[in-house]
Amino acid sequence: MLKHRGFPGRLPGTDFQFTIRRGSPNGATKLVARERYRDRRPADRLADEGFLWALWQHFGDAPFERGNLDAGRLSWLFGREVVPAEDPFDPESYEALLRIDEARARASFPDAFED
Repeated sequence: MLKHRGFPGRLPGTDFQFTIRRGSPNGATKLVARERYRDRRPADRLADEGFLWALWQHFGDAPFERGNLDAGRLSWLFGREVVPAEDPFDPESYEALLRIDEARARASFPDAFED
């Protein structure tokens, strides 16, 4: 499992996790597109925006390996702002390649792209 050096481990000042310390001996947790409902807590929406900001700062529009990125946090963006960058895509692999769908991400989280 690739560890993304320099990537923030969590949203500053919160317990919202962005990375994991070590891979599971049972394999990677499957990425699934989680539904984001309008009544989500503001803190959850802020965590999504902070995670997308960190992804953009670290990888930009280039494809990136899933590695030690948290599956739960990725799943809130998966299938919309973060999409597979390879075909076939294995949602249960630490080596799976992903990329940011910049147009959709900018529409959903415009503040994540401000410096």
